[in-house]
Amino acid sequence: MTEVTPTGPQDSAATTAAAVPPEAPIKAEAAQAAATKKTNLREYGIVGALVAIVILFQVLTGGKLLMPDNVASLFQQNAYVMVLAIGMVMVIIAGHIDLSVGSIVAFIGGVLAIAMVNWNLPWVLAVIIGLALGLVIGAWQGFWVAYVGVPAFIVTLAGMLIFRGLAILIVGETIAGLPSGFVGISNAGLLGLLGYAGAADILTLVIGIAAIVAFLFSQLRTRRTMKSHDLRVEPSAMFLTKLVGVSLLIAVFTWILAQSAIGTPYVLILVAILILAYAFLMGRTVFGRHIYAIGGNVHAAVLSGVNVKTMNFRIFVNMGLLASIAALVTTSRAGAALAAAGSNYELDAIAACFIGGTAVTGGVGKVSGVIVGALIMGVLNMGLSIIGTNPALQNVIKGLVLLIAVAFDLINKRRAAGA
Repeated sequence: MTEVTPTGPQDSAATTAAAVPPEAPIKAEAAQAAATKKTNLREYGIVGALVAIVILFQVLTGGKLLMPDNVASLFQQNAYVMVLAIGMVMVIIAGHIDLSVGSIVAFIGGVLAIAMVNWNLPWVLAVIIGLALGLVIGAWQGFWVAYVGVPAFIVTLAGMLIFRGLAILIVGETIAGLPSGFVGISNAGLLGLLGYAGAADILTLVIGIAAIVAFLFSQLRTRRTMKSHDLRVEPSAMFLTKLVGVSLLIAVFTWILAQSAIGTPYVLILVAILILAYAFLMGRTVFGRHIYAIGGNVHAAVLSGVNVKTMNFRIFVNMGLLASIAALVTTSRAGAALAAAGSNYELDAIAACFIGGTAVTGGVGKVSGVIVGALIMGVLNMGLSIIGTNPALQNVIKGLVLLIAVAFDLINKRRAAGA
């Protein structure tokens, strides 16, 4: 008679333990640590590339790049890229693309100018109308993408044609004579309210110090929270290097900006508010986590209970709102509405996202990264202009930078997959 050995929970546990090599958890932990370190190094590499490009053009321009007024102009001229890139990174993370934002900027800019010049509305009311129009346009495109199922590439390609045509129809060539208060949004700043320390505006210095304190506080708080939940944090040396490096960068740019003719540009304050708001939205809210979930694996997101249609609709409504803010910034900067405004803006925003570390396949990207990407594009534009580079050659150089950035991202992913 054959004896049958009974099995129970203890036997199953023993079998499982025997099946899993004892070194497996150690290897998994080491792999996770290596992945975290690689991600951090890549993020620091983007900032390092920005610093290297700034130093390069500071030398090539004979010190003109970092003149106070040029630094102020850097933020003023590239505010539209930062605003659009904040919205574009959300679109790309979710696995879509938006080719219409440049045409929307031109169309809404035309409506703003008509409201102020032809309808004689107060510029504040005109701005409110422009923001509302951006929401409507975003809802229009989001409807086709989310509820009809037309790919975003096609919807926004159609939008690019539609809104560029409307801009040409309503603007003609140029609508000028905009109110000084509206023009000042992108051309003026906070200056002299607290007096001066030599040639430096004290208020700008105070704002810079507050920015450094806020950065240090947020980073230390985040690290402490992660440790309290037994989550992996970056090595102490790397963390300290980040704190010192970023604080030093803020301090240097603050000191230079404080000596400019306009102090702290109003548009820089606007962009800073948007950066903080959207960094919180993407990193600390359910809405942000759902966007990453959709981009990472849309089928898994659906099974997890994410309403993908509603999320896609909201993403494009948000993109419409940010495009209207970019239209406000662009029209104010030019002091007039132009039918040709916004040309290639969508390409600048997309390039800023990819240079800033956003994955081509979606699911990966940060607001802070795309802002650094936008600054890299801005420094390239300004530096090449100062040294008198042909505009056509400027496009060639920017195209090569974009190609190298995306290729670098793809190569790193293949290496990680192989490992």
